[in-house]
Amino acid sequence: MTTLAYRNRLRALLTPAEHKTFARLDTPQKIQTFLDRVPANFCLNGDTAMSPRTMLKARLAHCAEGAVFAAAALVYHSKPAWLVDMRARPTDQDHIITLFKVRGLWGAISKTNHAILRWRDPIYRNPRELMMSYAHEYTLASGQKSLLEYSRPISLTGYTPSRWVTLPEDLDWLLVELDTAPHIPLAPKHAMRRLRRATPVELKAQSILEWPDPRARKTKRKLVRKE
Repeated sequence: MTTLAYRNRLRALLTPAEHKTFARLDTPQKIQTFLDRVPANFCLNGDTAMSPRTMLKARLAHCAEGAVFAAAALVYHSKPAWLVDMRARPTDQDHIITLFKVRGLWGAISKTNHAILRWRDPIYRNPRELMMSYAHEYTLASGQKSLLEYSRPISLTGYTPSRWVTLPEDLDWLLVELDTAPHIPLAPKHAMRRLRRATPVELKAQSILEWPDPRARKTKRKLVRKE
């Protein structure tokens, strides 16, 4: 199926309100700004994997939901998009981003609540060069570097748009696809064993949040009552 034909199939599924939203997000920069303004999804009522339609209704998003939405917005404008799963150590969380290309150079759209693992300008010559730019940011609270490997870029145009753009159910199947896709090691094991830990000032910078975590406020109130 051609890019134009797939775009038309995607557009045919959308409501007028959804068309209006997607139509104005005609550059990767605008998509990123839109996602930055969407409150973080802390999954307070359980894990979610919302489709772009459900995400727009909820006005909440975590990294995977933001990545899928970004891919839909790019495809809406006939622009190719790829998802990449960033696999971390078992004691950390994975992260999912959307890759795009501008004049042969790669960039990334990323929904995150932290000051790290964010947007990447399209200045990278290939996906690996881009992924390596995240290596020093991805750390645990102990300072240990956490990023282990990343998946090969996956295009969602291999799936019918109704399966991932407007589906009312969670996209659990897609998260499984990303998790089980072939992953590429960040570096050889001997190099990974020699990684320097992040310093206290680096960890402090990474503690900045864009959206306050309501769970932290609840914990604080409980501690106050105990005192």
